[in-house]
Amino acid sequence: MIIEIDAKSGFCFGVVNAIQKAEEELARGTRLYCLGDIVHNSREVNRLTAIGMETIDHNRFNQLEKATVLLRAHGEPPATYLHASQNNIQIVDATCPVVLQLQKKIKKMFSSGLDNLQIVIYGKKGHAEVNGLVGQTNGLAVVIESDDEIDLLDFSKNIRLYAQTTQSVDGFVGLVDKIRSRMLPGASFESFDTICRQVANRLPNIRHFAAEHDLILFVSGKKSSNGKVLFEACRQVNSNTYLIQDAAEFENQWLNGVASVGICGATSTPKWLMEEVKNHICSILGKNV
Repeated sequence: MIIEIDAKSGFCFGVVNAIQKAEEELARGTRLYCLGDIVHNSREVNRLTAIGMETIDHNRFNQLEKATVLLRAHGEPPATYLHASQNNIQIVDATCPVVLQLQKKIKKMFSSGLDNLQIVIYGKKGHAEVNGLVGQTNGLAVVIESDDEIDLLDFSKNIRLYAQTTQSVDGFVGLVDKIRSRMLPGASFESFDTICRQVANRLPNIRHFAAEHDLILFVSGKKSSNGKVLFEACRQVNSNTYLIQDAAEFENQWLNGVASVGICGATSTPKWLMEEVKNHICSILGKNV
């Protein structure tokens, strides 16, 4: 039996950078807090917790003083930085450079003085990255998750459209066309494709990978938005696809009649977790890894 791990699956650059910063601080003996899960994968969060990192929510953060807090790759709104400066909190900023650039673009547009401006963000409502983007507009940006929600927009205003960095390119293109067709006379529309191509390119890759194997094991945390998108892409290509968080969720009967197994994962899935799944299957088969 062939057992292959997708070489292009695993942490994106932003997550790698955040985890590296966390490990560096912990190695110095810093008491380190992380504002929200550093990555949407409970096994990786537990690994870092075991070496001293404590994950906190915004309520706990607002009570802290004289502490060291890591901001994960998703980014944070300006209010988070303001609270830190007022309460002697040292920030270890692990905001993904792609997200940081997007925050700056939105803030610049919001501060441009353009009359009758409506900033629109194509993204998931309540997602940490989106909250950080909306924060650049003092909470005034309109968030829409699909073109089904475009009636929320005011087409008499000058609309400037941005995308959460992990959104679908096809979805964004379709949204641009629909908004443009609805704009009223005298109002302008501009769109900015701010989707991270490192993440976006995983869709065609993972579809190709899923088609090459009899069985696909997609390893991902249940809270990963990116994981849900990539898992569905795998399942559309290969109906014999299963979402598992780790090797403990693997069911032996899935191997019946299978000649090749493909193991892949989200941008929040560590390589070591996919290796663990492969090792588990090999132990069932009595194979050397």
